[in-house]
Amino acid sequence: MKPTNFHNTLINFLTKYLVNERGVSSNTLSSYSDTFKLLIIFMDKKKKIPLKKLIINDFTKDNILEFLDYIEIERKCSVSTRNARLAAIKSYFKYIQYIDILNILETQKILSIRIKKHKKLGVEYLTVDAMKAILQQPDVSTKQGIRDLALLSLLYDSAARVSEMINLETNMVRLNGPFKLKLLGKGNVYRPIPVVDAQTKHLKYYMKIFGLDKNHTQQYPLFSNNRGEKFSRAGISNILKKYVDLARKNTSVIFPDKVTCHTIRHTRAMHLLQNGVDLVIIRSILGHVSVTTTEIYARADTKQKREAIESAYININPKETPLWSNNDSLITFLNNL
Repeated sequence: MKPTNFHNTLINFLTKYLVNERGVSSNTLSSYSDTFKLLIIFMDKKKKIPLKKLIINDFTKDNILEFLDYIEIERKCSVSTRNARLAAIKSYFKYIQYIDILNILETQKILSIRIKKHKKLGVEYLTVDAMKAILQQPDVSTKQGIRDLALLSLLYDSAARVSEMINLETNMVRLNGPFKLKLLGKGNVYRPIPVVDAQTKHLKYYMKIFGLDKNHTQQYPLFSNNRGEKFSRAGISNILKKYVDLARKNTSVIFPDKVTCHTIRHTRAMHLLQNGVDLVIIRSILGHVSVTTTEIYARADTKQKREAIESAYININPKETPLWSNNDSLITFLNNL
């Protein structure tokens, strides 16, 4: 099969431009790849243009808009996912406009597509009791339970993204005081995170039981599945779901309908905020570029808002005596209304 201009440019975009010039993370590259897989499937099924015949000119503004509606309506994707797919497509066509000048008019039309506005949901997080209930579920008399407790408690204490947990290696953990771990975040930027003493005990015990405290294991994944391989997103998500389901069954604590790994990240941020930790420090722990992103937690924390209002409250209402206060019978008062 002779490759078309779409085949060539897409391969160069994914393997050269994004990797060498943009330096995107493996997660971003995977997300972009998934977008174009879906777009190719859409063009084949809905537009009857098979992959072997696809050319850049087939991607019109109207076709891209239909694709975005397709993933939102037929595939039941959220608006956020729709917008993320659009961002990937726009990135490709920004690249195209510099190497395919003949297609610049349609390229500009595609780049003019706006993201879809949607109602922003509040930050979903767990109470302290709910988080404790989850961490009480692993059976620490088993190796698997020891691993799962260390993993989930570190996921909470570090407020790490699930991708950051997946990429943790044993050499990124320092347990010989001051205790800390080094997370590889977005943009391939490392950030140090302090580790509390209680978490250190879990980690030390886990690493000892699994033989991860030896010199030759320095580049081993800190957490691995039963085959000794680095966890996938689904693998860690399944572990969390397992213990959330057990906590629902074994305790009376109330949980949100859906608890994800990102819920645990939100939970840690909210608990830090509620305990008086400054937003700038929370931003550093979460790895946000701007504190503006971190402000979502301050906006979401109604408990802290209520306490601040109540502590600053001045009663300016006049002291009124209720009409019924001197009446021996409330019924009499009501009858006279």
